[in-house]
Formats: sequence, C-alpha cells, structure tokens
Amino acid sequence: MADLPPRFPVTSAQIDQVMQVFYASVRHDQTLGPIFERHIGTDAESWDHHIAKISRFWHRGILHEGEYSGNPMTAHTRAGDIYAHHFDIWLALFDRALAQVLPAEPAAQWSALAHRMGRGLRMGVKDINQPEGAVPDLS
Repeated sequence: MADLPPRFPVTSAQIDQVMQVFYASVRHDQTLGPIFERHIGTDAESWDHHIAKISRFWHRGILHEGEYSGNPMTAHTRAGDIYAHHFDIWLALFDRALAQVLPAEPAAQWSALAHRMGRGLRMGVKDINQPEGAVPDLS
C-alpha cells in the first residue's frame, strides 16, 4: 500500500498539526471535552498517546504510510456515551482545524473524507442506541 499516491496533497507535518489544533479545540469544547476526558483521561501523556494514534490513522488513510491498529466504529459504538449529534460538533471543530492549517483545496478534500467517515460512525452509533427490534434510522 505504500506505493499508492496520497489521496490529496498534505504532508505528514500538516496532518500532525491538524491533530494538535483539532484536539486543543476538543479539550475546550463544553460538550465533547468531558466525553473525551472520560475515555482518554486528563493528563497530557494520555492525550499525547491518543493524538499520536489518531495521527497514525490519518497518515495511513491519506498518505498510505505507517501503521494504524484500531477500529473506529467499535471504539465509538462501545463508548456508551457517544450519540449521533456529537458528530456534528466533532465535524465542525475538525473543519475549523483544517481551515486553520491547510490551504483551501486540501482542507476541502480532507473535510469531505472526514464527513463520509462521520456519516458512517453516526449511523453506527444510531444503530447501537436503537431499542432491540426497532427499525434502523438511515438518515
């Protein structure tokens, strides 16, 4: 997979910078901050570990470089306190970080990718929170 070209023109350093800007916003967000702190912790080392892991996810997904081990769907559906409306906040903060760090075109391309992933995660979280036997909400 390392021979594939990047999905769009961003550098490794830009990915890392987007992650730093994004997670700084998340930590200060009144809705998402407490959720992330329950799952990550409050100390800098735990946050650094999480940010590095998610940076590896994006390096793999965008640049086709490095190693990532994890399952975002499982992580979000098993959390127990993540709901569909949280993804609207997450994506708004993510888009703001992209706009701060990147030129317009790669920011828009990465945003489109993040929004596609966000739709999938939102549907997974909606499904896991549905009562047993309920008709799935595919909106």
